[in-house]
Amino acid sequence: MAKIYTDKDADLGVLKGKTCAVLGFGSQGHAHALNLKDSGVNVIIGLYKGSKSADVARQKGFKVYETGEAVKKADVIFVALPDTKQAAAFEKDIRPNLAKGKTLVFSHGFSIHFKTLVPPADVDVIMVAPKGPGHIVRRQFTEGKGVPSLVAIYQNPSKKAKKVALAWAKGIGGTRGGVIETTFKEETETDLFGEQTVLCGGASALVQAGFEVLTEAGYSPEMAYFECLHELKLIVDLMNEAGIAGMRFSISETAKWGDVLVGPKIIDKSVKERMKVALKDIQTGKFAKEWVKEYKGGYKKYNALLKKGEQHPIEKTGAKLRALMPWIQKKNLKGAQAAY
Repeated sequence: MAKIYTDKDADLGVLKGKTCAVLGFGSQGHAHALNLKDSGVNVIIGLYKGSKSADVARQKGFKVYETGEAVKKADVIFVALPDTKQAAAFEKDIRPNLAKGKTLVFSHGFSIHFKTLVPPADVDVIMVAPKGPGHIVRRQFTEGKGVPSLVAIYQNPSKKAKKVALAWAKGIGGTRGGVIETTFKEETETDLFGEQTVLCGGASALVQAGFEVLTEAGYSPEMAYFECLHELKLIVDLMNEAGIAGMRFSISETAKWGDVLVGPKIIDKSVKERMKVALKDIQTGKFAKEWVKEYKGGYKKYNALLKKGEQHPIEKTGAKLRALMPWIQKKNLKGAQAAY
C-alpha cells in the first residue's frame, strides 16, 4: 500500500524565500497559482508574448512576465502548458533560462516519461498532480477542502525534491485530501489508460451506443437521453461517495439484479482484452508517438473525430433538455478551450 501524506508531513516553509513561476494560466495553472498565493507563496506568471491570459492574471494580482523571463527569475517552475505545447516552449523559453538548483514541476508526466522534452541533469524534476480539474482544485481550496493529489520525483540532484513536492502539494490544498507518492511512469500510463478506456473514451462510447440502441428500436430520443446520459451522473456520484457496493445499496433490487446479471454480458471479457491492447499501446509508447504525429500534422484526424462527436443526435437532444433545467451550468463549447 502506498503511503498517504497529509498536512503534518509537509512544510510550506520549504518555499519561503523562493519565487515560484507558473507557466500558463489555464485550468491547472490558474488554480495552482491562486492557491499558492493564498498560502503565502511568492508566485509569478509566465506567458508567451501576446497571451490573452496576461490581463486576467494581472487582475488576479500577479506579476506577469514572458515565459523565458519568468523561468530566469524563478526557483521553482510549474510547466502548466498542454502536453502538445510543452516541448516547443521548453526548447525556446525554458531550457535556455534554467540553471543548476532550479526545480521543474509538472502536473502530468507525459512529456517527461515519453521524452518529448529532456531536462538538464542539474535541475530537480517533480510532479504534483491533483486528481481533478483546475476549477475543482481552486473551489475546494477556497472551501477549506482539498483535491487528493499525487507526487513523484524524476530527478533529485538537490536531495530536496520530495520536500519541495510536498510543500507545493500543501500550498495547493492537496495534503488536505491526501497525497500519494507515485512515479512519472505510473501516473502517465494509468492516467492515459483511465481516460481512454473508462472515464472519457469508454463512458462516451457506452452512452452513445445505449442512446443509439434505444432510438433505433423506436423509443423517443428524450427517453434515451435520460436513461443513458442524464442519470449517469446520479450513479457515478453514488460510486464516488460509497464505491460500487455503496451505489448498489442505494438502487432498487430490480436495478441491482440487472446490474450484476446483464452488466458483465455487455462489458465482457472481450472488452477487457481490448483494454489490455490499449494499455500495451500506452506502455510501449505507440499511443504517444501517434499523438505527437497527430498534433505535429495539424490535428486533422483529431478535429474530424471531435466534429463527428458533436454531430451525434444525442447532442441535439441533450441541448434541448438541458435548456429546461436552468440549474445545470451551461458550457460554451466554442470558448471552452482553456487559455494558455
